[in-house]
Amino acid sequence: MTKIKLCGLTRREDILAANSLSPDYIGFVFAKSSRRYVSPEKAAELKGLLNPGIAAVGVFVNEAPETAAALLNADIIDLAQLHGSEDEDYICRLKAITDKPLIRAFRVRTQDDLRIAAASRADHILLDSGAGTGSVFDWSLLRDFDPPYFLAGGLHPGNAAEAVTLLRPYALDVSSGIETDGRKDPRKMKDFVTAVRHADQR
Repeated sequence: MTKIKLCGLTRREDILAANSLSPDYIGFVFAKSSRRYVSPEKAAELKGLLNPGIAAVGVFVNEAPETAAALLNADIIDLAQLHGSEDEDYICRLKAITDKPLIRAFRVRTQDDLRIAAASRADHILLDSGAGTGSVFDWSLLRDFDPPYFLAGGLHPGNAAEAVTLLRPYALDVSSGIETDGRKDPRKMKDFVTAVRHADQR
C-alpha cells in the first residue's frame, strides 16, 4: 500500500481534517522562509491534537542539526525531512544525536540525481521537482529506479492515482495540491487520500 503524507499543515482544522483521513504522515514546515512555517511551539500544540497513529514529519532547510534533533528528541516530530543542501556529513552528525528516522529530499533532473539519492545514508529518500515548485518532474526517469522513495512535486487529487499506478512509490507527499487560496482544503485532502487508496486496490 502506498503511504500518504499531507504536508504543510498549520492550523487546528488541518489536523482535525487529517485525523479524519488517517494518512501515514503529516508535515510541519520549520523553514521560516515558507508561507507554511510553523514555530516549534505551534507544532507542539498541533502534534498534541494529532491522532497517535499518524507520524509527524518536520521539514527543515539547512537548519542546525542540534535544532532538528531537539524537536525529534522532544517528540514534537517523529521524523526529520531535510530539504536544503544538507550533505552526508550533515546526516551523520544528525544521526549521532538522535535515533529518529531521517528523510533526505533530492531534486530530480537527471539519472545522476537518482544515483546520488540511492546512495544516501538517510532512512528514506524523497524525490522532488524542486523546493515547493508545485510542478511534476519527468517521471519516466523513475522507470528503472528500484529503491523505495517518497514522491513529491506537483501532486494533486487529479494525478495521484496515476502516480500510484505507474510508479508504485513508497509514499506520495502532497502540499500545494491540497490547498485552495493558500490554505489546506479538507475536500481536496479527502479527494487525494481517496484517489491513492482506490489506485492501490486496482
